[in-house]
Amino acid sequence: MALQDTLDQLRNFDVGDLDVNNLGAWPSPVKAIVLLFIFIAVMGGGYYFYLTDKQKTLDLAASKEAELRLDYEKKSFQAANLDAYRKQKEEMEATFGALLRQLPSDTEVPGLLEDITRAALDNELTIESIDLEAEKRTEFYVELPIDIVVEGDYHKIGAFVSGVANLSRIVTLHDFKIAPQKTAQNLKMTILAKTYRYLEEEG
Repeated sequence: MALQDTLDQLRNFDVGDLDVNNLGAWPSPVKAIVLLFIFIAVMGGGYYFYLTDKQKTLDLAASKEAELRLDYEKKSFQAANLDAYRKQKEEMEATFGALLRQLPSDTEVPGLLEDITRAALDNELTIESIDLEAEKRTEFYVELPIDIVVEGDYHKIGAFVSGVANLSRIVTLHDFKIAPQKTAQNLKMTILAKTYRYLEEEG
């Protein structure tokens, strides 16, 4: 019966009869509906203005947690493999030391020039010049360029280049130029050889 009375009140309700200055005189169903709307508005506003910022903070914290977890896993893996890394470092240092021993010292440069000269003569080439150029310093080593000019036929020049590249000391070859001379079989080659020495070897 109470439900029927409420429905009748709502059915006979006229918005024009409402007086905002006399809220107490409003029908109970209308007051209940207005309170419901106010409650929904307050909850919605509270969620938007309070919980939205909190949700952003939570998302950022979750993202940071994921980054920290990955960082932890990476460091944990490194810590677990520390002995293997140390062994690998020792092996690399040994390899590096072996490579350093292939770099000529100041006293070995004349011997290197002799080896280059011998390689040219063994392949029956005419040596026009073998000139040392100015040293070039880098962070870990000194680069010593050697300008070489020889004459001979194509196959002998090829054998000479192969011989220089296979010397016991590290020698790299760059910027070669080959030009024919009086006959097509006689060629003139200009090539830049570079050898290296470690900076710590200097006194």
